[in-house]
Amino acid sequence: MKILVAVDGSSFTKRMLAYLAAHDEWLVRGNSFSVVNAVNAVPPRASAVLDKALLKGYYEDEAEKVFKPIRAFFKRQGIEASYVSKVGSAAEVIAATADKGDFDLLVMGSHGHGSLGNLVMGSVATKVMAHCKTPVLLVR
Repeated sequence: MKILVAVDGSSFTKRMLAYLAAHDEWLVRGNSFSVVNAVNAVPPRASAVLDKALLKGYYEDEAEKVFKPIRAFFKRQGIEASYVSKVGSAAEVIAATADKGDFDLLVMGSHGHGSLGNLVMGSVATKVMAHCKTPVLLVR
């Protein structure tokens, strides 16, 4: 299976990784893993006055903060994964990456706010499921 793992560095990402570790059927050597992270864009007015190299470095540093423990997790499992960081809305980045990458499965953690919470606050997971053709495994 070709599996995309969406991460944001939160406790919900940690819970999702614990789920994967507890279910070895996901972490078999035949599966290939890609990890995606969406970094929020710096507001346009601020980014217009910043040096492009500085801005690029900022985005890379923010992604690496999230990827560092994920790299350690996959290394402990003996699995190599590819890592992709993109700038933009998390839901849009995740859904587009899943669809363009022709993945068999997207795995992501969810806050689990429930229907009322999603109505009031919205939900990355809800938006991803609405815009993504790839099957999604949500871990709460």
